[in-house]
Amino acid sequence: MPDIIQIVTTIHDREAAKRLGRHLVDERLIACCQVVGPVRSIYRWKGAVEETDEWYCVMKTRPSLYRQVEEAIKGLHSYEVPEIIATPVSNALPDYAMWVETETS
Repeated sequence: MPDIIQIVTTIHDREAAKRLGRHLVDERLIACCQVVGPVRSIYRWKGAVEETDEWYCVMKTRPSLYRQVEEAIKGLHSYEVPEIIATPVSNALPDYAMWVETETS
């Protein structure tokens, strides 16, 4: 089974999330992007507690593409410090993992 990772980020609005996902899929950096939201985020930023609605993007790709995906997200993102977190997928349907590899090759 090919190795895959799941990358998540949050972004300020639905249209921006869709543009991000579309760009990364078009560039074959990710196999898919699921856009979920809005979600309510509560966080501390520059000494103040903030609350905002965000859209959650869940993406699948190969580990070898992580740095390229990270750079693309940073380049397209409006946040000064965007959340970009990758998690290894320990188990997946083998056919799904192969699809992710094929779509990002």
